[in-house]
This record gives sequence, structure tokens and C-alpha cells, in this order.
Amino acid sequence: MADLRVVRLAPHVIPLPKAKPHFRPPLALVDQQARAQMATNGAQISADSRRLFSRSTRAPPHSQVAENPHQSPEILGPFDSREQVTLTLFSPSSALMSSGSDFLVQPIFVHGFSGSLHLVLLLALLVSWVYKKIRAGHGEGPKGSPGRGRGVLYKLTLCWALGVSLFNLALCVLNYFYWYRNGWSDVRLVSLVDSAVTTLAWGLMCVYLHGRNSDSGESKFPFLLRVWWGFYFSISCYSLVLDVIRYEKHVGLLPVRDFVSDVISVLTGSYFCYVGFFGKNEVEENLLEEPLLNGNNLISSNRDGVGLNKFRGSDAVTPYSRAGILSIVTFSWMSPLISIGNKKTLDLEDVPQLDSGNSVVGACQHFRSKLRFNGEASDKVTTWRLVKALFLSVWRQILSTAVFVLLYVLASYVGPYLIDTLVQFLNGRRQYKNEGYSLVSAFLVAKLVECLSQRQRFFRLQQVGIRMRAVVVAMMYDKALTLSCQSKQGHTSGEIINFISVDAERVGDFAWYINDPWMVLLQVALALGILYKNLGLASIAAFVATVLVMLANVPLAKLQEKYQDGMMKSKDKRMKATSEILRNMRILKLQGWEMKFLSKIFELRNAEIGWLKKFVYTQAMTSFVFWGAPTFVSVVTFSACMLMGIPLSSGKILSSLATFRILQGPIYFLPDLISMIAQTKVSLDRIASFLCLDDLPNDVVERIPQGITDTAVEIIGGNFSWDLASSNPTLKDINLKAQRGMKIAVCGTVGSGKSSLLSCILGEMPKISGTLRLCGTKAYVAQSPWIQSGKIIDNILFGKEMDKERYERVLEACSLKKDLEILSHGDQTVIGERGINLSGGQKQRIQIARAVYQDADIYLFDDPFSAVDAHTGSHLFKECLLGFLRTKTVIYVTHQVEFLPAADFILVMKDGRITEAGKYNDILHAGTNFMELVGAHEKALSEVDSIQDTPANRGSSSSVQNGSADANGKIPEEDESKASQKGEVIDDVGTKGQLVQDEEREKGRVGFTVYWKYITMAYGGALVPVILLAHILFQLLQIGSNYWMAWATPVSEDVKPAVTGSTLIAVYVALAAGSSLCVLARATALAIAGFKTATELFNRMHFCIFRAPMSFFDSTPSGRILNRASADQSTVDTSMQYLVAAFCFTMIQLLGIIAVMSQVAWQVFIIFIPVIAICVWYQQYYISSARELSRLVGVCKAPVIQHFAETISGATTIRSFDQESRFQDTNMKLADRYSRPKFHIAGAMEWLCFRLDMLSSIIFGFSLIFLVSVPEGFIDPAIAGLAVTYGLNLNMLQAWVIRNLCNMENRIISVERILQYTSIPSEPPLILEENHPSISWPSHGEINICHLQVQYASHLPLVLRGITCTLPGGMKTGIVGRTGSGKSTLIQALFRIVEPAAGQIMIDNVNISLIGLHDLRSRLSIIPQDPTMFEGTIRSNLDPLEEYTDDQIWEALHKCQLAEEVQKKEGKLDSAVIENGENWSMGQRQLVCLGRVLLKKSKILVLDEATASVDTATDNLIQQTLRQHFADCTVITIAHRITSVLDSDMVLFLDHGLVEEYDSPKRLLDNKSSSFALLVAEYTMRATSTYGN
Repeated sequence: MADLRVVRLAPHVIPLPKAKPHFRPPLALVDQQARAQMATNGAQISADSRRLFSRSTRAPPHSQVAENPHQSPEILGPFDSREQVTLTLFSPSSALMSSGSDFLVQPIFVHGFSGSLHLVLLLALLVSWVYKKIRAGHGEGPKGSPGRGRGVLYKLTLCWALGVSLFNLALCVLNYFYWYRNGWSDVRLVSLVDSAVTTLAWGLMCVYLHGRNSDSGESKFPFLLRVWWGFYFSISCYSLVLDVIRYEKHVGLLPVRDFVSDVISVLTGSYFCYVGFFGKNEVEENLLEEPLLNGNNLISSNRDGVGLNKFRGSDAVTPYSRAGILSIVTFSWMSPLISIGNKKTLDLEDVPQLDSGNSVVGACQHFRSKLRFNGEASDKVTTWRLVKALFLSVWRQILSTAVFVLLYVLASYVGPYLIDTLVQFLNGRRQYKNEGYSLVSAFLVAKLVECLSQRQRFFRLQQVGIRMRAVVVAMMYDKALTLSCQSKQGHTSGEIINFISVDAERVGDFAWYINDPWMVLLQVALALGILYKNLGLASIAAFVATVLVMLANVPLAKLQEKYQDGMMKSKDKRMKATSEILRNMRILKLQGWEMKFLSKIFELRNAEIGWLKKFVYTQAMTSFVFWGAPTFVSVVTFSACMLMGIPLSSGKILSSLATFRILQGPIYFLPDLISMIAQTKVSLDRIASFLCLDDLPNDVVERIPQGITDTAVEIIGGNFSWDLASSNPTLKDINLKAQRGMKIAVCGTVGSGKSSLLSCILGEMPKISGTLRLCGTKAYVAQSPWIQSGKIIDNILFGKEMDKERYERVLEACSLKKDLEILSHGDQTVIGERGINLSGGQKQRIQIARAVYQDADIYLFDDPFSAVDAHTGSHLFKECLLGFLRTKTVIYVTHQVEFLPAADFILVMKDGRITEAGKYNDILHAGTNFMELVGAHEKALSEVDSIQDTPANRGSSSSVQNGSADANGKIPEEDESKASQKGEVIDDVGTKGQLVQDEEREKGRVGFTVYWKYITMAYGGALVPVILLAHILFQLLQIGSNYWMAWATPVSEDVKPAVTGSTLIAVYVALAAGSSLCVLARATALAIAGFKTATELFNRMHFCIFRAPMSFFDSTPSGRILNRASADQSTVDTSMQYLVAAFCFTMIQLLGIIAVMSQVAWQVFIIFIPVIAICVWYQQYYISSARELSRLVGVCKAPVIQHFAETISGATTIRSFDQESRFQDTNMKLADRYSRPKFHIAGAMEWLCFRLDMLSSIIFGFSLIFLVSVPEGFIDPAIAGLAVTYGLNLNMLQAWVIRNLCNMENRIISVERILQYTSIPSEPPLILEENHPSISWPSHGEINICHLQVQYASHLPLVLRGITCTLPGGMKTGIVGRTGSGKSTLIQALFRIVEPAAGQIMIDNVNISLIGLHDLRSRLSIIPQDPTMFEGTIRSNLDPLEEYTDDQIWEALHKCQLAEEVQKKEGKLDSAVIENGENWSMGQRQLVCLGRVLLKKSKILVLDEATASVDTATDNLIQQTLRQHFADCTVITIAHRITSVLDSDMVLFLDHGLVEEYDSPKRLLDNKSSSFALLVAEYTMRATSTYGN
């Protein structure tokens, strides 16, 4: 038998290389000649050999063959049997074959035929794809509806096809490694090609099926596929039949993999035949499984579109809520949304709603219950209570993440633990059979567990963070609605907004760190255990080194915390100032102060920059410690081994290096964790202190049920004070009883307590003593209009159901119909922030309409008629108060004496007391206070009469009359060319024609120019190559040092080392020191570049914002600008440079790992290249969705902040209408709207990372399989171990490359958004050196207007249509006119807020369009309609540019009647002014504005409703002051009080943008038919009217 074997194998045996005795002899390559010779010898299978074959169906283990080359014939028996079986099967005398069918049963034919068929399929699919593209190019493509979902059968078929492709890929790779080891033959080569072509063909089929519309009208799969599936099933059955026959006839050894392959092919073939010939491709209609791809292509069985709303993504609940375990593990529930994002630009409507568990509505209720259920006596929210409630509300999620963290940590240390064993295995020390494959399995299982647990941990922690942030914001919002006024004064709106934009975000971010404290301890403990196993007592040195590095991080962490705290406080101050400046930008531009206030912002930024600079340099040092930590610990540990005489082997060193690399995380994150805990505690303390602030007292108002009494409001002995600590109450001894249906007027001088009286009735002012009873619902109209951003109709309805008839009556009563006709979208017009695109009168009338529509029982009006003209005021009083509200109780504050006689009861107030009370005629002669008010009014009327009675020189009249105005025309109000201005400008802003559009966002890929601008912003990008070179050198030195340790140490302890111990450590230390220096250089250069870039972007953006025209601020809510100045700038300050660098660094590291692994096994590239290609494809597939989701996060954040800010400013109005619950619901909806993209971007990131982890695990797995499959001695075990050490990080690093790329793309959007605002169109230059007016200009103040035409956009009609007139220097000119006449536009043109389309304005013969804006505006003065005070002091408000002495300021205060009030204050000129000047009355604020112009002493003064908020007596004093101190100045007055215009030298009457009349008041009044005379008659009629009394 032995001889026969030798004779038979001799011609074909490949001799074993003598240098490698461990090679296993390959199977004989039998050719036709050998088969003939053996058939001649009559070789048959003996019974003995059959028995031997049945005992030995497996080949002997590799180690057995290697260790005993002189085996007995019995051991080699299987080879003998194989050859005999093969020869019997293929010999001509075989019973299985005839001469004609010999070739058809050979394996080479079967594999060849199968490969050919797959090649034909491959070509057919390619041709079909090309043909389809050509047809699509000619518009002949099938008209499917991609919006509909794919059927279950369709999806299942796609999965089966993918499974066949992956199975054949695995078979191909396994066969390659097996035959690479055991030798090749023709059959094996053909079989390998067959597997490769099959893999490609089925993979292409998957792509074809995925890209094809499943609902293209066909109920079956394409004919080509069905025919192919039939052939595939036939050839699979044929192969399986041959396998069975061979087995039954005992003809040859049947390889298990061939049999398994054929069985799987038959099963899959039968499935495909079934679905191809019998299955029906039914389409799902459930969006939750597959959301619509394009809302524009919606096709439904309902042709009218009814019911299509159910398909909107925003109406669908996230698939996560009902996802199965497999979908949750693989994040497949995210696939539909990512699929949509890959086909179209994602909008918020495409993002599904959150489920109840993640929505703030459900989470907030749960949180409140936990906050209340604490068993503590005190109701105060302490930090501990807050933390406990937050934890209890999410404890289940935290516990689940803790399990995942435990699995992750344990799995991550399996690799380092087993590396030494793997190196010893590769060196030939095998402990048991198949040890190599057991090691591979252990590595792979650990890697899979690590990946899966990491993904779930990250996603669930982000889920927890989103919930925690949302509930904290909801709680703070609820608190803001109930804050007392005194509490609110202690916190500006900017500070409160910071609580939700910074502190709440930080609480949410802390979710990432929840499990870190115990995770760090566990990681360090495991690491030390592995080191102790490998290095013994030297692990103590490793522990000491680790502790030292951690301790080195502690002071750095403390410094970072300190610097960040300082930075945040500086940022708070800057943001507060920025917010205030943006609110008052119009005033700043009119006064020419914008550059001064910009320098103030830059000063605040410089303070912030001081902290930022320290912060980034400290971060650079932290980065140095982070990257240098493993090197330092390894140097100390290996040096300790040398000193202690502990022998080092390459396996132990590689295991230790891998452990050090994992230990790098805890070393770095422990101080970061400590810092984050400290920061979060600060935020929680701030939030808890805010939640502990005093609410409005509940005992101020005693509510009486309706129907019990006829008394609506009753105050008995009331004493109220804004400051309970003050000894002087704000309101003293108040007694008031208002019966149902009464009209009560409240009057008094500026600061007498009129508004405070209304506040106390609303329950806004703390009560010291007395009783306040209220019966019925209430409505309130504030003195300063509070308008919400949104549609006009929504502001009027204010949460109430639409009653069309009542709505129309309200519009008519409030004179709003004409305004709505002017506005291009009527009541659907979107109002800008704080009603910025409405005039003051329009805002006030919308406020009144809101109150009237509510149909309340008690109405409180705080001087709402001061902002409207005479006719409109009369109409409002008559139609609203005396008409619409005739049966209601109305308490109204007014400065217009003419409205007092109509009241049932009048209260006269002074110094917080009701000094006089009664009916008009009863108190007219009873007290001096009321007489002063009435006397001032009568004096003003007498001036009108005196002017009318004075004869005029008609012959010298310069009256210009272009037509007569309609005296009976109903004029809605004052200016208001603003109405037409804004109403028309709207059309130029966006496609929908609204002034305020949804926030603009770039779409698609972030352009390369954004990256280029960012990296070249600092020093032209000179530091970029330095940073990259430093990191490349660092990476090379790192690899070099590890390579050195692996090469220079022996594989095992019994081998002599290549170098001495001292040389080993010296070289390693030198390489480590070099790499550390590179890290330090890189970190420093990166800090410098990032800091410089952030500073440049900040300066450019803010300069462009401050130089932008007013049209930009009118159409841009401040929330958008603040979002860029805070959140986006913060990203650029502290994150962006590290994200860009992280992507570059991880890419360099990945290339380094690839280089190391390719040195060991270049064959890995066979798998590596396609896997990397798939990774890149996944990244491209994912990034379009992630990018848009990230943009949506930015866009959705601003409305939350804006709504919060609006609520804070309008809290009194909201409470007065009892609308708290509706606003809380709106806040929750906005919070969920913000959380939706955040939640799904977290899911999308983990969706991608899971797939990348799996793919990188495939690479790692095949690398390990290759290493354990190659013959012993083929590669150096130490270098192979080094490759595995790096390979352990491959999946993590590969995922981090893509993650960093995605993070960079997501965060670069912050840079993109800032760059948007660096390209805002600018106003004309501030100063023109070549055309600089003289210092004394204007010396005379004459204004020549010549053919002036103004329009707000090139395609809009003219607002001023060719005005020509001269305003004489040193004289007073009053400008009057009806709505839309162009009064305000003329003033804006004078200040060049809007540039003329034609014509010019000359001031003292200087064309104002040819000089700089600052030169113009700084020489003019204006008192605007809305009085503005900035937070600070009285001094800083009167003299913001710091140009005047205290004496000059006091002089101005005396002139504007404020000196007495300021002297009462403790701080005098340094008396505090809070945000918006809210601790000063409206009238006092107006007087401060007067004080500014008295200080400035400009030659030209413009008064735009300057006395609207003061009583008549104070108005008379102001007019007297102006006459006295501006006697030689040009004064231009726009006023509703005709008395303010009557003492002018000239009156300019505008109508529809033209000069209708221009003459002295006397001459115009003499002409009884003149428009001005008719206007004065209206005023006089109103003033003398008793409105029915």
C-alpha cells in the first residue's frame, strides 16, 4: 500500500522546502496522464482504506503534520483514499460517466458554467442600467411614484440577494486563504473565479433592486431576473445532485464547504423562483416604515389630495417608538429618514415627531412628579432636589447605559489581554488544536460586543441628555411666567435667556459623563490587572505613572474651569450688551452711535478674549498631556522592568502598549470629567437659584365668582410697593370701587403712579396691606405695545377661536382695515420681532384689538391713545371704549384731557396717591392737581383759537396746494408711511412676500470655500502645514518607537535579545521624547491658529452687522443674530479648530495603521479596499441627511430663544389674559421641534458608526484569519502582533475618521452661518475723507429738498414721489399728513436710513448723499417716538459718548424737568437704569431723550412724536424748553397733538408722497378748505367733545 502510494503520488508531489519543515504537503495535482496510469494499475479502494476514510474525514491538524513529517502510512491514508476516489470518479471505466458526458460531471465544468451564467447576468444588468440612463436622459423613464413604500416581499428579496452576495464573498476569501496554504489547481482557480463573479453579480443585483422603483406599475419582478433565477436554481440543483451521487457511490471526499454551498444555493434558488413566478410585489402605504421621499411628488389613491397630511413626516411618530430589537441594535429605524435625505434636501416636515417617552410633554410631567415627590417640607428647589428629580426621571435609561458601559469596558480589554497569547501562537507555541481560530473568534466576539455596546451607550446617553435639557428648559420657562417684578429686576432677560441657551445645554451635555466616574475606575483596575499579568511588579510603576499623569491633569482642569468660568461671565456681559444694542439699533443709527457701541462690544470681547486665550493655551497643554500620556507611562513601566530585571518579550510589550493606549482615555477624561462635573454643578446651582426666585404673590387679588356681586374691582385701604424693603410704598391709601359697566379714567402728571395702579389691579405689584377684589375676566393694553412675532391675525385672536363676524367688527372698531389693505398679505402678514415692521400706532391698535376681541369683563388701558393721531384716537375712544365695550368695566389711563368727561369716574393721582376722585364736573374746581391738567389743555386750545383769529397777509402767502384732502376720510393713524413702507418692502424679501422669512440656511454640501476661508483666516493659513507636519512626524515616531520595541525584544524569554536593555530603553525614550515635542508644537500652533481665526471671524461678523442697513434689522429677528454671536461663535472659539484637526489627525493615524498592517499582510488589501469603498459610500449616503439635520438644529434653536425672550418681555400681558397654559404648550412644542432633529441626528450618527464598526471588524477579522492561516515562520510573530495591536484600534479609528468628518461637516455650519453675516450689504461709508464737511456745518440749518423720490426697493412703487420744498434755517417746521403720506419716510431720507431713488437733500448747500453717514447723523439730533434707555446709569444714558461734564448734564436735566426726580435717587447721576429703562416711567424716558438733544445742541432737531407719552402740562413745558433753547435752530416736528405743531413757523402737509400744502399755520388756518385747517378742526372737535356725556 505504501509503495502504491509512492508510485501514485511521486510524479505530482510538490517537494517540501527544507528551510520550512513546518509546511503541510499539498494535495497531489492529478492530471489526465496520472489518471490513465493509475487506472491501468487497477487501483481500487480497499475495504481497509474505506474504513480508514470513514474514521478520518478531516485532514490532520496543521501542527501534527508540521511536527511529524515522517508520519505512518495510516496517518497519510486519507490522502491515499482521496486520490483513489478522484481517479475512480473520473476514470473512463466509472459507472457514473459515459464517454459523451465525461466533461459534464467534472467540477471544473460546473463551476465554469455557473461563473459564465453569472457573468452573463452581470453584463445584462450593466446593459440594462445604461439603457435606463439613456431613456431617462431623453425623458422616457418610467413615471413611478418614489414616495410609496416597498413591499415586504420586495425588501425580503433584496435581503436574500445581499445574503447570497456576502456568503459568496466569505466563501471566496476562505477558499483563497485555504488554497493559498495548500496549493492551487485548475479546478480551484475556476472555483475561485466563480465565487468572485457570483459575489459581484449578486451585489450588482442588490444595487439594481435597491435603485429600482418597486411601485412602477409591475406586480412581478423584471423578466430578466426571473429567467436568471430559474437558471440559477437549475444549476444549483445540478450541483447538489452531483454531490449526493458522489457521496452515495463513495466517490471521493466531499468537502463540507462545497456541500454547504450547494445546499444554500438550492434553498436561495427555490426562494427566488417562488417570488419570481408566484409572488406578488405588493406595495406598503405605511409612511412610518418608509417615509415619503419628496413631498412634491405625493401620489395617493385619493386624487384630490385628501388625507395626504398623514404622509407628512412631521405628523408621523419616529419609527424608534415601535422598532424591534434587531432594528434598535442596527439602528435600521433611521434608514427611512436617511434615505429621504439622500434623495432630497431634508426639511423639518420630513423629520418624524418624537414619541411620548422622548417628548418634553411626557418627560416634563414625569419630572414634575419626581420633583414634588421628595418628601421635603420646603417647596424651594435646591440643587440636590433638582439633581435627584432629574436622575429619578431617567434612571431606567441610565441603568441600561451602565450595563452597556460595563460590556464595553470588559470587551475593550479582551484584545490587549490576548495579544501575548496570539504572538506565542504565531511563534509556534500551540496549546491545543484549532487554537488560532479560537483566538480569532475571541478577538472578533469581543470586538463586536465592544462596538454594539458602544453604539447603544452613546445613543441612549444622548437620548437622556435631550430629555434632561428639555425638561429643564420647560421648568425655567414656567418659572419665567410667574416671576415677580422684583425677581425679574435682579435678572435681565439676557441672563435668563443664558440659562436656557447655556446652562440647560450643559446639563444635557453632562449626560455623556453620567457613567464616567465608575467607568474610569474600572478601566484603570482592568488595565493594571493586565499589566500585572504581563509585567509583574512593574505594573506598580505603571500605576504610579498613571496617577502622576492624572494629577498633572488636575491643575490643568482647574485652570480650564477657572478660565471657562471667566469666559462665560464675560460672554454673558457681551451677549447682554449685544441684545440691548440690537433692540435699539435704529436709535443708534439715527444718533450716529453705532461705531461707539461697536467699540463697546469689542471692549467686552477683549475681556472675553483674555480668558479665551488662557483657555486655549491650557487646552493645548492638556492635549500635550493626552497624547504624551501613553508614551510617558510606557517609558516608566519598561524602564522599571529593566531595573527590576523582569524579562521582556515582544508579546508582553505589545499587550502592554495596547493597554496603555486604552488607558489613555481614563487618564485624559478623568480631569475632563472633574471639570464637567464642576461646570454642571455651577449650571445646576444657577438653575436652582432661578427656580427659587420669588413668584408673584397669590394673595394680592381676591377673586370673586361671577354673579355674586355687581362690583367688578374693589380696593380698600390698599398699600402697594414694587420694593417691599422700601419704607416709601409706591401706592398709598388706595380706595377704589368700580361697578360693572363703569368707565373710570386715571390721570396725573408723569411718574404719579397711574401705570402702577393698573399693575396692582392685575396682581403684578406686591401688596403691603389692604384688600383687592376682582370679579370677572380681565384684558390689558400696556403703554409699551407688546406684539408677538407671527401673523397679525394670531396676535389679535391670541388663542381664542375665530368668530368671523366679531373679528370684522373688532377690525373696524380699531381702524385696522385700511392698514390691512395696505399690507400686501393683509392679516396674514408676518410681524417681525417686537412688531418691528409696524408703526407705533399700528402696534397699539393691534394691542387694543387683541384685548377687545377677548370679550373680557374688565378692561385696563394704559394710555393707548398717545401713539395715534387725533382722528384715530377719537375713533378708538368712541368705537371701542364707548361702543364695543359699553357694557364692560373699563379703567383707562390717559393724558388726553378731552377723553376725561366721558368717564363715569375720574381718579387724579400724584405721588402714588389718589388725590382727587369723582365725576368731571364735580372735581373740576375742587382741587389744584386736576385744574393744572385741564388748564394746560385749555391753554393749548386757546393757542389754536388765537392762531385762527389772527389775520394773515394773504398776498404773501406761499401756500402750495396740490389738491384738497378728503376731510371725511377715515385715517387709521399717524405715519405711517411705515405701513406702506414695510408692507411693500415685504415683497422684496422672499418668495412668499413676508418681511420675516424662515431663517435662511445653506443647502447641500458645505462648499470647499467655507473650509478654505476658515483654514486660511489666520495668517493666510501659514500655520496649517506646520500643524500637519508636526502630527505626521509624531505619528511616524510613534510607529517607529512601537516597531522598535517589537523588533528589538525577543519573541520568547529563551531567545537572546537583539540589543541590550539600556539601548532598548534609550532609543525608545529618544523616539518618545521626539514624538512628545511634535505634539507640543502641534498643539501650540493649533491653539494660536484657532484663536486668531475665532477673533477674525468675530470682528468681521460684528463689523458687518453694525454697518448693515436698517432693512436688515427690520427683516432679521435678533434671535438669529444672537444665535450666531453666542452659540456659533462659541463653537468657533472652543471647538472648530479641534474638529478640523481631529479629522486630519485621525486620517493620518488611519494611514499609519494601514501601512503597518500592509507590511505584515498585503493580502488584507483584497478586503480592505472594497470595505473602505463601502465605508466612503456609507459616509456619502449619510452625510447629506446629517448635514441638513445639523442645520435644522441651528434653525430650530433660535425660535426657542426668541419665544422665551418674548414671553419674558410680555409676561404681564400673558398673565393678564390668563394665557399661561397656552404659552407653556407653545414652548413645549418649540422645544420638541428643536429636539426632533437633535434626536434623529444622534440616531443617524450611530446608524453610520454601527455599519462602519461592522465593516472594520470584517477587515480585522480577515487580517486575523490570514495571520493564523499562514505557515509558521512565514512572518515575524512580533511584527504580526504589532499589526494586531494597531488593528485593535482599526474599527475605532476608522469610525472616528468618518465621525470626525461628519462632526466637522456638521459644525463647519457654524462657520458657514457666521460667514453669511460677513457678507451683508453695507450702508454707504461713514466718513468720506475727500468730502468732509467743515466742523461748523451746518451753521444755518437750511434744508433744501429737490425732486426727492424714495422707494424701499427697486421694483416697488415710490413712497415719496418728487417732493420739492425748502425748510428755512433757524425756524420750526411741523410735518403733518394722513396715513401713508410719507412723513416718516421723509425723516428717514433726511438721516439716510433709506437712500433717495432720485433728487437730493441739501443742508446748507451740502448734498447729504455725498458726505459720510457719520458726518451727517452726528450733526443732526432726533427725539424718536419710542423712548429708549440703555442699561447703565442716568449719566451713561444722557452722555453715552462721554463728551460732557457733570455740570452740563445737570443743566440738561433741569431743562428737561428731570433734575428733581434724579436728585431724589440715592445715586444721583449714577442712579441705576435697568434693562429697557423699565424702572423709569414712559414719560420719564421721553424726557431723558430730550435731555440728550439738549446736551448735543445740534443745529437741526427732529421731533418724531417726542411728547406722545407725557401729559399736556409736561408737553407744554417741553415745548417751552424747545422754544427757549432751540430758538435759532431748525426744528422739524411730527406730532399727533396739533398744539405741538401750531407754534411752528411753517407747516408741511404731505399727502401720498407729495407736498399738498406748505405755509405758515396762520395762513393755512385762514383757508378753511385747506387740509391743515380741516385737520385742526378735527382735533378741536375731539378736544371739546364730551362723547355723549
